[in-house]
Amino acid sequence: MLENKYLQKVYGTVVKRNPGEPEFLQAAREVLESLEPLLAIRPEYEQSGVIEAFVEPERFISFRVPWYDDSGRLQINRGYRVQFNSAIGPYKGGLRFHPTVCPSVIKFLGFEQILKNSLTSLPIGGGKGGADFDPKGKSDAEVMRFCQSFMTELYRHIGQFTDVPAGDIGVGGREIGYLFGQYRRITGRSESGALTGKGLSFGGSLVRPEATGYGLCYFVQEMLHGMKQESFKDKTVVISGSGNVAIYACEKATALGARVVAMCDSAGFIHDPEGIKLDVIKEIKLDRRGRISEYTDQVPSAQSSPCNSDIWNVKCDIALPCATQNELDEKATETLVKNGVIAVAEGANMPCTLGATEIFLKAGVLFGPAKAANAGGVAVSALEMSQNAQRLSWSFDEVDAKLLGIMRGIFSSSYDASKTCGRPGNLVVGANVAGFIKVADAMISQGF
Repeated sequence: MLENKYLQKVYGTVVKRNPGEPEFLQAAREVLESLEPLLAIRPEYEQSGVIEAFVEPERFISFRVPWYDDSGRLQINRGYRVQFNSAIGPYKGGLRFHPTVCPSVIKFLGFEQILKNSLTSLPIGGGKGGADFDPKGKSDAEVMRFCQSFMTELYRHIGQFTDVPAGDIGVGGREIGYLFGQYRRITGRSESGALTGKGLSFGGSLVRPEATGYGLCYFVQEMLHGMKQESFKDKTVVISGSGNVAIYACEKATALGARVVAMCDSAGFIHDPEGIKLDVIKEIKLDRRGRISEYTDQVPSAQSSPCNSDIWNVKCDIALPCATQNELDEKATETLVKNGVIAVAEGANMPCTLGATEIFLKAGVLFGPAKAANAGGVAVSALEMSQNAQRLSWSFDEVDAKLLGIMRGIFSSSYDASKTCGRPGNLVVGANVAGFIKVADAMISQGF
């Protein structure tokens, strides 16, 4: 609950200016609550008014996306890009293609991205974008036509020194390829650094598909070791989702000695007490874009359920929500705590409700917030930009080692900030404060 009068005023203005945008208001409130202990020791942030500028996007772009389906019928979608903060570098953040995309979702994601990007210690600002287009069930030709139409408007707002989009939900290698091809045709420039998540044949980086999932596990490993003298070894893990983040989190957690026993998609979850067979999951989800329930056809030890939210009833030591925002509510959180979970880290963006986060913290469960725990994806995107700028390609091991170092640094700075603010171990406060200080100081130095 906000107690600081100044922050109450700031949040009141945010509510007034952004009515009917619950996701953005939730994200803003969480950050402002985290800044209360910081203002007690750094009153200059209140005196300068920097927080009032921090919660307001520098630019919000909305546009129509017309495209033709395979039957020749005209379809219309809405596209968005929020360029939230460029104080420490060009706007950087993914594009999401999903029916739920709306201004509130885009603004919440862009706001979170400011702090996430700051925590990586790399020179990138915060932005996000997308459209209410659903690529599921669409042909490659339909996806291509949509991406080309989307980029025909977006191209004028992006560039390697201005704004660098990447992928997110619904935007993978296929979509990035179509988007980059259209950008190149319109501008007449092979400006590789204008988009990240590209294919390896045209400027992409090794480790990018694995980055968010790997980085999540590197963060959790640091959190377990630094705060509990524990590790992944012999731990039981539940991971929601079955996209890139979940799949590669499963791969890395297994490599670190854990046993992943449950995963899910939008149509249900699977439970395999013997441990998820990742090769089967990859064949179903990455190769064929099938349903995760098909896993039980190939693995006799597994069971499936049509209710994906029931995945949190599976007993585990470590829970990694990697699907979507607000997927883990108070009821599921109480079940996890009752079943003895010791650590939770957000692989998706804001997958835990505010109430769920509070329950974890009060119960003494180690909790890694999304802006810290899932920063591996944008970190490797920034490393892709560095390789593009130098016309170089680094090896898998080189990029992976840099990713590990970045995630260790994120945990360290978040943990140190939590102690500075008198909330030792509260990484929600720590990550928000550590990320904010760097951006706020840059904004003040530049006169906002």
